[in-house]
Amino acid sequence: MYQDILLPTDGSDGAERVAEHAGSLARQYDATVHVLSIADTRNRFEGPTMGLGADAWEDAERERSQAAVEDTVAALPEDVSVDHTVDSGVPHAAILDYAETAGVDVIVMGTHGRTGIDHYLIGSVAERVVRQSPVPVLTVRIGDA
Repeated sequence: MYQDILLPTDGSDGAERVAEHAGSLARQYDATVHVLSIADTRNRFEGPTMGLGADAWEDAERERSQAAVEDTVAALPEDVSVDHTVDSGVPHAAILDYAETAGVDVIVMGTHGRTGIDHYLIGSVAERVVRQSPVPVLTVRIGDA
């Protein structure tokens, strides 16, 4: 049923919990887990008075993404087949593009369960992926509401 599982990660606290779910599915179906982290190219702090230039932002995002992938891969069971990628772009769009290109069968990702003003201001990558994904999405609640 599931041969390729996409596990997007941003390195948030609780990513290990999401990796447990993906690892369990991978073991059950002898599937490959594709660990993906996206370096967000939308620099919200760029500008003459904001302090971070585009190059500094992208470098920091790429480093964060690389660390997120490494930590998530380390949290998966050793007997699970793993591919890993760091890409860049707008997170939800890049996740959906990867899912289509790689032909994954399911996406397993964390959600913080934000509501109210936090949801409005920060948005939800998981929500956008769930709404637009052509394949099933398993969301794992992490963090506080």
